[in-house]
Amino acid sequence: MSKGMYVPKESQPKQGGAAAKARDGEKGGKRKIVAQNKKARHDYAIVDTYEAGLVLTGTEVKSLREGRTSLTDGFVQIDRGEAWLHNAHIPEYHQGSWTNHSARRKRKLLLHREEIDKLESKAQETGHTIVPLALYFKDGRAKAEIALARGKKEYDKRQTLREKQDRRESDRAIAAAKRRQRGV
Repeated sequence: MSKGMYVPKESQPKQGGAAAKARDGEKGGKRKIVAQNKKARHDYAIVDTYEAGLVLTGTEVKSLREGRTSLTDGFVQIDRGEAWLHNAHIPEYHQGSWTNHSARRKRKLLLHREEIDKLESKAQETGHTIVPLALYFKDGRAKAEIALARGKKEYDKRQTLREKQDRRESDRAIAAAKRRQRGV
């Protein structure tokens, strides 16, 4: 197309949709985070992350949408070629009836076969485990972010906390300097 040539509006490429998502390098839509496992990021060094679908009942989805979920004690286990999320606490739906779910039941994770095989082989190595990092909704579907992780030693945890505190202090000093500069 030459510069300055008139192109009818209906033949121009659209700005949104799949083309925009592909251009941005993003496969899906926005994530509405329901629960995060901050303790896992403190206790483990994250090696690799995966996005997995969740097999849930209706009352579990409604309870998730209320946002009263905890992943603190959760872990993922590979059993007979299937990934299962254990100990994730999704409380009973308060308006549920006899069809309500149990709060700590194990839930199936939906992953590709290659991902499950890779996770299973890596998790069998010494010091590696699979932990859930977050539960969220993406395009209306419940997803879990899981990670292959390696346990941190106590001195690694202290070092991480020290780095985090140093970063926070330097950010505060920079912000204070900027405020002083604008005020003068």
